[in-house]
Amino acid sequence: MVIRVKKDKNYAVMSNYHFKDKTLSLRAKGLLSLMLSLSDDWDYSISGLCSLCQESRETIRKTLQELKNKNYLEMNECHDENGKFYYDYIIYENPKINP
Repeated sequence: MVIRVKKDKNYAVMSNYHFKDKTLSLRAKGLLSLMLSLSDDWDYSISGLCSLCQESRETIRKTLQELKNKNYLEMNECHDENGKFYYDYIIYENPKINP
């Protein structure tokens, strides 16, 4: 049987490297896919990510940490002009190789 999906709108193109990475949990694969599908100006905060799914803040936090540990994500601590703390995320389709 052959199933074809017509992809004419509302789809994302991304590497499938992370789908085949057996060291990543299914939850991490899903969250990374979700993050890769979002626009660059999306609110990547834990609250922003929680607004898109049913997982708790703690689950999202742990999953982000897994992605960070596996080098799919960099999280840089920043402060805005009012001193408010936030993270700047760099998301990788393939794990970043550290020198």
